[in-house]
Amino acid sequence: MIRFWLFGMFLLGFLAMATSEIFAQEARQSPDDAWWTGPVVAYSARSLPQGHMLIEPYLYDVTGNRTDSFHAFTYFLYGATDRLTIGFAPDIAFNSVRGAADSSGVHLGDTTLRAQYMLTAMDMERGVPDLALAVLQNLPTGKYDHLGQGSDGFGSGSYATTLALYSQMAWWMPNGRLLRTRLNLSETMSPRVPVSGASVYGTAPDFLGHAQPGNQFSGVVAFEYSVTRNWVLALDLIYNHGNATATRGFEAGHFAQLNSGSNDGYGFTPAIEYNWSANAGVIAGVRVFPASHNTRANGTPVVAINYVL
Repeated sequence: MIRFWLFGMFLLGFLAMATSEIFAQEARQSPDDAWWTGPVVAYSARSLPQGHMLIEPYLYDVTGNRTDSFHAFTYFLYGATDRLTIGFAPDIAFNSVRGAADSSGVHLGDTTLRAQYMLTAMDMERGVPDLALAVLQNLPTGKYDHLGQGSDGFGSGSYATTLALYSQMAWWMPNGRLLRTRLNLSETMSPRVPVSGASVYGTAPDFLGHAQPGNQFSGVVAFEYSVTRNWVLALDLIYNHGNATATRGFEAGHFAQLNSGSNDGYGFTPAIEYNWSANAGVIAGVRVFPASHNTRANGTPVVAINYVL
């Protein structure tokens, strides 16, 4: 984990130097002169214009104690109206495990359906932010039970529903450059999931029963600093809380139950954006979660391309 901490500190130091180097500028940067890709984690509260489409593929590697989980996760979003954005996001993944069997191949994970409605549009002069409500519906398209090997589990089996509130605001810094901020709050609720055999819930091959995933809360605060029109420094600060998941059923004719316990995670994601136009850009960074309550330390290098048609 040391290399991820050092990378994060390097980016924060770069932000400080960039701020000091251009502090002498007094003219306010025009919002039209600021091009953004968006931070790695926090969602935008701004809806797509009607008839426009956003395609944003993410490539990332979740590194744990003995596992590298490689993912290709892509957003396909469409502006149904100037206030309503709809879309979906499939996940494709592969697990590499040190000292054990890798995934049998590249697998489809769960797919997310999204609908987002913008309540207010940003007005910097009046101090009004972008504000939106969103509903996300998980489709359990990924394999989660009847596993021949644990590394083939990429789904949850759950039709989980997430309700979210997104906000976004831009501010002029003392040097006239723009700082854009985001706040995301979300709660995920899952129905009971039938489980048979070895599964992502830690059950044995002869298990038959169900799992009840606990509710999940997430809060993200994000910052983007416009160094130049093309270059942007970004930082997400993340808090996740998960209630315990209870799994109950029968193994070899005997009652069996598992309880994951609740968990808390505190993380951050420093990143650098390069935007070659107002509608296209790339971002690269690393999401870091130090070890905390019932959460293992992990680091996730990530790169994404944002393109609006």
